[in-house]
Amino acid sequence: MAYSTGTLVLAVSGQGISPSIWTYTNTDAHGTVAGAGYFTDGANKGLKANDVVFVVDTDTYTATMHHVLNATTVSAATLA
Repeated sequence: MAYSTGTLVLAVSGQGISPSIWTYTNTDAHGTVAGAGYFTDGANKGLKANDVVFVVDTDTYTATMHHVLNATTVSAATLA
């Protein structure tokens, strides 16, 4: 399955230099979600470097925590 823009949700907005916390729910494996540029509209949605994303894989019922490596002006974002 591909990136689903509707399930990337801002849970807590960071203040000042604090990171924001996001959730993302999908059936993609966590390794896929952490691939370069996976979040094709991430920067446009507000993802920024060092934000935290909790990823839930609904196929395997697992959750992992990632941080945003970069969010480019082109709009894509990459997790680590």
